[in-house]
Amino acid sequence: MEDAKRVVVTGAGVVSPYGIGVDVLWNSLLEGKSAIDRITAFDTTEMASKIAAEVKDFDPTQYIDRKTARRMDRFLQFAVAATKMCIEDSGLEITDENRKKIGVSIGSGIGGMGTLEKTHEVLLKKGPSKVSPFFIPMILVNMPSGMAAINHGLTGPNLCTVTACATGAHNIGLACDIIREGKAQAMVVGGTEATITPLSFAGFCSMRAVSFSNDEPKKASRPFDKNRDGFVMGEGCTILMLESLESAKSRGAKVYGEIVGFGMSADAYHITQPHPEGLGAILAMEMALEDAGIKPEKIDYINAHGTATPLGDIAETKAIKKVFGAHSRKLAVSSTKSMTGHILGAAGAIETLIILLATQNNIVPPTINLNDPDPECDLDYVPNKARKMPVNYAMNNSFGFGGQDSVLIVKKYEDE
Repeated sequence: MEDAKRVVVTGAGVVSPYGIGVDVLWNSLLEGKSAIDRITAFDTTEMASKIAAEVKDFDPTQYIDRKTARRMDRFLQFAVAATKMCIEDSGLEITDENRKKIGVSIGSGIGGMGTLEKTHEVLLKKGPSKVSPFFIPMILVNMPSGMAAINHGLTGPNLCTVTACATGAHNIGLACDIIREGKAQAMVVGGTEATITPLSFAGFCSMRAVSFSNDEPKKASRPFDKNRDGFVMGEGCTILMLESLESAKSRGAKVYGEIVGFGMSADAYHITQPHPEGLGAILAMEMALEDAGIKPEKIDYINAHGTATPLGDIAETKAIKKVFGAHSRKLAVSSTKSMTGHILGAAGAIETLIILLATQNNIVPPTINLNDPDPECDLDYVPNKARKMPVNYAMNNSFGFGGQDSVLIVKKYEDE
């Protein structure tokens, strides 16, 4: 494939429950460290679940002036910080000549929920005249893309795709297509989420989608384990710089890896439950493999959606076995949500970075808390300990409420 059509990742910025930066994230994952603990953001006395993977000690004023930060919801603060880190990490100089060919695609599953809740209280207690004029811009899901463009002068394609928990992956995949089509030379992409708030948390508790294992937070997220009882919410943001290989080579950029395949589909089944046979997941994985132009046997590692919901883990396992056949027994499959929690609209972005790091370092992070495997989840989920192994191709699965599925495939970078 010609260099102009190949898409590589040249920068990354991360705000995660472990802290700030790529190295903090990666080292914590390889140690099998859980970021899940009791919630500190609000009083959980009346909540059935009291645990989450919170971003702690985040100071937005390290990236934004104090006045501007006050006019931003937390999800937007995360995105502004991670975008700044990503652009600096990429080393891509933005000039009057290239800014029109640099675009943005950053999504969020829910947007400014914290601001929405607080402003509604203001409305009820003090009346409409006390509602901030910045309220609407603070909650808009597209605002991370808008602010990235404003802050860095990026006048190329600018969009925001929202597909619940598949959001991060969809924004990356669609941005890849924009670069492949020659409509941009680079795209700042990813997902951001900050919905550990009373209302959203109460909603997930009422759905009985989250874990109620409050006594042992570190062990609460148990993908593929027989005793799993739901996902654990997380928060954070991951932003990546996608760039045509031609552009990256012309400036001697470092490369995390190459994105070679993207597939997307719909279960067309239920608003929250996956198709029991994983039909949408099967289709998205098959499309990603076809897009990459590789056989299933080429995949070495899958970072599973693996949320630890009773139905989801089984459906995904069935889908992997259907797509990969006998090779499914040779695959390493792990769910890093066992450690980071489920970062909803940002999950697909952080997990794409994770598979890039796996190919770069030939190490697969584990699925922790997998001590009593569900008999219906019978693949190699890399239990409890990271594994050194060759990783040339890796896949990331992201599946959202509404049955929206997104799959990405990355390849170890080789300057062919």
